[in-house]
Amino acid sequence: MTVWSQVVGQADAVEVLTTAANAAAVIVRDGPGSATGMTHAWLFTGPPGSGRSTAARAFAAALQCEYGSGCGECPGCRTTMAGTHADVRLVVPEGLSISVAEMRALVQTAARRPTNGRWQVVIIEDADRLTEGAANALLKAVEEPPERTVFLLCAPSDHPDDVSVTIRSRCRGVSLRIPPAAAIADVLMNRDSIAADIATWAASVCGGHVGRARRLATDESARDRRAAVLRIPLGLRRAGDVFTLAGELVKTAESEASEQSESRDEAERDALKTALGAGGTGKGTASATRGSAGALKELERRQKSRATRTQRDTLDLALVDLAGFYRDVLVTGSGSEAALNHPDHANSARTAAASWSPESTLRRLEAVLKCREALELNVKPRIAVEAMVTTLYYG
Repeated sequence: MTVWSQVVGQADAVEVLTTAANAAAVIVRDGPGSATGMTHAWLFTGPPGSGRSTAARAFAAALQCEYGSGCGECPGCRTTMAGTHADVRLVVPEGLSISVAEMRALVQTAARRPTNGRWQVVIIEDADRLTEGAANALLKAVEEPPERTVFLLCAPSDHPDDVSVTIRSRCRGVSLRIPPAAAIADVLMNRDSIAADIATWAASVCGGHVGRARRLATDESARDRRAAVLRIPLGLRRAGDVFTLAGELVKTAESEASEQSESRDEAERDALKTALGAGGTGKGTASATRGSAGALKELERRQKSRATRTQRDTLDLALVDLAGFYRDVLVTGSGSEAALNHPDHANSARTAAASWSPESTLRRLEAVLKCREALELNVKPRIAVEAMVTTLYYG
């Protein structure tokens, strides 16, 4: 299987990237100016789940491929896809943003010549989280790139709210679409050996998100959380349910964030303490340990920021499911034959469509979207969710 087999349902994008990778191989062999179609900066855009970072990593592997095609078998392909290639750096923001200090350090590293003589590749996931200072630091590198350095940026769109106009103008764009359900089901069956019926179901309810489809197909707790969220619209029978269900929604997000962070946080703390001399008996150990408080405090700050980001992402996923349900109610009420976001909850959508007017359903949908916006503006999750659920109850 080539590296491109990981990029699901994006035939047009794969064609563009394959052509560029072939041109890059010619440049490596014959020198600058020997081929066209390759550029130093790329912007991968598409909705969540479309595979922006997967496509960027596959392209990076093709650039490092010994055969220039992304064969998936050579050391360059395998180490890049595994995240261990010395000349491929992946920036994944764990907190709320990517800082200017982090970007400056990355730009300095990216200016070095590649160790294998091919390319230095920098992949920036969620480039929309760059702070203004970080974006300016990146812009300088993109404007005057080293000869063998390639920047691959991933963002939801090329809108100025996501990527600055100056950076966007210096990048070649690659637009990705939501993969079709059939393609997602196929990759779940062939790559992950998931049973056909489960793969088909997961592909039909994941909203085009390959990663979430796999998680729904393999993780029972993820299926239970989704089911709990989709019970909210018809579960609001009394005014008191507003606070109960809002609290459960926030608590579930907090629990999942804590579950994901707990073991990792502990391992990071232990590793840092060991690096700073904790438990040692040699000369100078005591003074090194006394000076570790600042480093531990900085680590805790980063971990707290990461936990906040995880909680918001988990909560946002629940809100996307809710918005999808209200969209299904509108589709059902209009008699349209458009595909539903939650086909396994079609009966609930019909029940709601018979009980609510289209205007009432639309108000509920708008409340969910406003809650997502409020969370992005750092409104406290419980306040934003309670305001939303109140509107869901009263319509």
